[in-house]
Amino acid sequence: MPSAGMSALWFFFIIAMIPAALWLLKRSQAAGLGALGQAQQATRVVSITGLGPNQRLVTVEVGQGDERQWLVLGVTAQSITALHTLAAQELPPAQPLTMPKLPASFAALLNKAKKGGQ
Repeated sequence: MPSAGMSALWFFFIIAMIPAALWLLKRSQAAGLGALGQAQQATRVVSITGLGPNQRLVTVEVGQGDERQWLVLGVTAQSITALHTLAAQELPPAQPLTMPKLPASFAALLNKAKKGGQ
């Protein structure tokens, strides 16, 4: 029969191993070594369009090489529904965002408003 001290030691050892196991699991997924990391390499979100609160249209690329397909999914808070399947397409390169040129300062805006009001 184990002593109370030995039982307490095992209890603390198991409690200490939980964060270590979680850390190892997180590290293996981040490095792509875990099963989840391998699944992420075979799937990719192509686009997300919001249709309303908690409703989105999501295009996901699945597969690799010539077997790639795009799945158009309807996503709500309660369910995910496959709406359509497409052959994978090449995306055009992303265009950099351009911001409209703003007036130099608040003073310039104020002067412009004063001139417009007179």
